[in-house]
Amino acid sequence: MNTFEFKNLVKNLKNSLKEKSFFRNLRKEVNTGANGTQDYVLKKGINKDSIATTKQ
Repeated sequence: MNTFEFKNLVKNLKNSLKEKSFFRNLRKEVNTGANGTQDYVLKKGINKDSIATTKQ
């Protein structure tokens, strides 16, 4: 392996480690059900404003 190939190998490894650290550190957690996506709220009928428990 000559010096040119070695430098490219080191450069690629450095870039991949940097990219992996970005993915690890910059991810944000998601709140489940934050915008009403967890449960379905009935809009009409007798049970208005209640949460539907079974899927039809």
